[in-house]
Order: sequence, then C-alpha cells, then structure tokens
Amino acid sequence: MLTSEEKQRYSRQMIMAEIGEAGQERLGAARVLVAGLGGLGSISALYLAAAGIGCLCLVDNDAVALENLNRQLLHHTHDLGRPKTDSAAQKLSALNPCCRIEAVRERITAENAARMAAGCDLILDATDNASTRAALNRAALELGIPFVFGGVSGMDGMVTTVVPGRTPCLECIFPNLAETDSPAPVPALGPVVGIIASIQSLEAIKWFLGLEEDLLVGKLLSIQGRSLRFRTVSLKRNPACPACGAG
Repeated sequence: MLTSEEKQRYSRQMIMAEIGEAGQERLGAARVLVAGLGGLGSISALYLAAAGIGCLCLVDNDAVALENLNRQLLHHTHDLGRPKTDSAAQKLSALNPCCRIEAVRERITAENAARMAAGCDLILDATDNASTRAALNRAALELGIPFVFGGVSGMDGMVTTVVPGRTPCLECIFPNLAETDSPAPVPALGPVVGIIASIQSLEAIKWFLGLEEDLLVGKLLSIQGRSLRFRTVSLKRNPACPACGAG
C-alpha cells in the first residue's frame, strides 16, 4: 500500500494510464542491481530512485576522481577521493527516502556477479569494461532476470534489453566479449551518457510495469549524437553462443 507521502511524491506519474496506483506499487516492490556508479549509473540510479523503485543495490569499487565529474552527476567536487558507493547512497537517500539503498563497495567479477545480483529483479549495466559486462550477462542468464545493457563512446551510444530465454544475450551480439577489454579510456560526453542512461532507466521501469512489448528486446538501439540519428536494428540469437546456449 502506498502512503499519503508516496501518493503525493509520485502523483505526476501515477496519473499516467500505464502506471496508476497498481503500477506504482509494482515499482515499489522492485529491486534493481545498478552495476557501476559512473556516468550511466549516476543518471540511471537518479531516475530509478525518483520514480519509486523500492530498492537499489549499488555496486562499485572506485573512488570519485576529478575526471569523472564531466558526466557522473551523482558525484560533486567535494566528493573527490570518496567511495562512489558512499557518495551515491547519500545523494539518492536525500532525493527519495522511500527508496532503500544497499551499497556494496566491491569489484564485480565472473566469480561474484551472480551473488551480487541474487535477489534482484533486474540488472542495469552501468559498467565501462567488457569483462564485467560479460560477467553480468552470465549472471542474468543464470538467475533468469533481465539485463539492460548500455554503452557509450564519444557522441555515440547503444542500448538493448536482454531477457533470458527470449532474446539474444549480450554475447550473442558481441562474441568473445570478455576478451575485448582495452586499457585505453573510453571517450564520453556527458549529455550522450545521460541519453543512454535515461533510456536504460526507462527500459527498467517499463519492465516492472509489464510493458514488455514496448521494450528493446531483440533490438539494439544505436544513437549518433552528432547527427541526432536514432536507429533500431533487429537481433538474432547465436546458435553457437557459449553463454546462452541458444542451440
């Protein structure tokens, strides 16, 4: 049941036919793993908390650095050197005390990804390296929960939602994913990161509202920020995929 405070807090979205009181209660019952608290995680976590997701499990092992601040809007100059989990938890709790925050300062690996995601209803990928994404993809497959992928490079970005058993997994789309890491920093412009993260959070919210037909399932949305071109391509499962075993 929603409290009077929650009804007022979420009133502008609850008047939407797609949400209403029942939809808001579904959002409040949801638990999301936000993997990474950088640019994508900053915006996604803010929107999910503001929308009334009941619990956000935040996982990151880094501290706030000066070069983060052009795009990682959860963190401010006075947070430099502070663990991102502490910085994010404080801001999100201040934004919405109704949202429960579970902050874990730990690096996500192939060995612990499924443990991190256990008990969550959805994984939102806000990481910046291929091996971690591969680990999260396999955790989603193991647990049978959706995985919302987002990636940014410069002025370009992409989003897709993986639903185990129904759609191509991330390794169907990007074969040998864990082997494609590069030590070079990925270029990133704040507004582009914000667009991708906003779409990721929208995908998560739509999932909990039961709007599955409107999700980017079996589709990859690519965005060219310079020309503002949006393109959606259909994806197919790879029968030889070592992760989802589509064959």
